[in-house]
Amino acid sequence: MDTDRPAAVDPLDAEVEFLTPGLRSDLLERWNEPRRRYHNETHLRAVLRAVDALESDGEAFDGTAVRLAAWFHTAVFDPTESENNDKSAAFTEKALDPAAPVDEVARLVRLMGGHRVEAGDLNGAVLSDADLAVLGADPETYDTYTQDVRHEFAHVPGERFVAGRIASLEALLERRSVFLTRAGRDAWEKQAHANLNRELGLLRAGASA
Repeated sequence: MDTDRPAAVDPLDAEVEFLTPGLRSDLLERWNEPRRRYHNETHLRAVLRAVDALESDGEAFDGTAVRLAAWFHTAVFDPTESENNDKSAAFTEKALDPAAPVDEVARLVRLMGGHRVEAGDLNGAVLSDADLAVLGADPETYDTYTQDVRHEFAHVPGERFVAGRIASLEALLERRSVFLTRAGRDAWEKQAHANLNRELGLLRAGASA
């Protein structure tokens, strides 16, 4: 599965039910806020492309709900706050047409706060895998991701950031698999472990220096 292949339609332009032109414009403005370095339009596009790739590779899920949740996850973003997903879900509940699957979209947005997806949650598994697909990217793309995340959290002192990052990487590597869908594991699992272990080694070496 190749999420880097040229796409005929930019996923940011692709039609999604209930995503009106006005709402799309508002969300893109949010995704392009100056404070964002990683959680920006580029990330949104990558997540939507990963959703498309998982669907093309045979994963079954509610495409409308998952794509709407991709658009709304971290629609509210402040790197100094810890409740971005809850605030984004609350915004979702206000902004979406009541005819849309509002409850499911808001649930998925909240779920991205910790990527704790229960067995059998197909929508959650696909969105989680799409959001984490960068972990299985080529090393150069992965390194850019880590640099952009550090930039967003520049307000966090170095030692505290490294300790938190190490804990996050260890938690991912302790999971049975980073990715929850069969297609996600086939596409990204091996490279994700290589990237995560490489970063973890660098962080540990720096912390002990």
